[in-house]
Amino acid sequence: MTATPAPEYSHAIPMSEIGGKPVDYKLQADAGQRAALARRFDLLSLDRLVAAVELHRDGEDYQVKGRLEAEVVQACVVTDAPVSAHIVEDFTVRFIAERDFSPDSEIELSESDGDTQFHDGRMIDLGEAVAQTLGLAINPFPRSPEAGAALKAAGVLGEGEAGPFAALAALRKIPD
Repeated sequence: MTATPAPEYSHAIPMSEIGGKPVDYKLQADAGQRAALARRFDLLSLDRLVAAVELHRDGEDYQVKGRLEAEVVQACVVTDAPVSAHIVEDFTVRFIAERDFSPDSEIELSESDGDTQFHDGRMIDLGEAVAQTLGLAINPFPRSPEAGAALKAAGVLGEGEAGPFAALAALRKIPD
């Protein structure tokens, strides 16, 4: 059995400290945490990561609402040139008690379950919730301004030059 690696950006809150009133937290990743998250998300750099979150108990569940802001630099998927992006993302995550599931059992998820994480009954990790939200907000296919020209030079057709409508447009150009 392999051990689960420690999160790169952890801000664990003991559940015993969470009462009935919402509590606000300001999180800011330090240089080491940002470097580790940049490696995790295959970024050239993560220059800033801050989040403001509100945590409150909702029966046996816990809800986190927040907003993260980040400055990321990624490699262009075409040219490898650096592509900078400013990310602002609002998020809500519901933490529910971890359940025992059989590895072969099916689990039904509703639309609202998409932003659900499990807690171990002892801690809520706000940092990992922020990190996962950042991972989902990062552009999976960043392109530099030079990407279009590089693709054209390599012979890759653009959207208007390929597909069924482009084929129909080409038929209009055939002389009678």
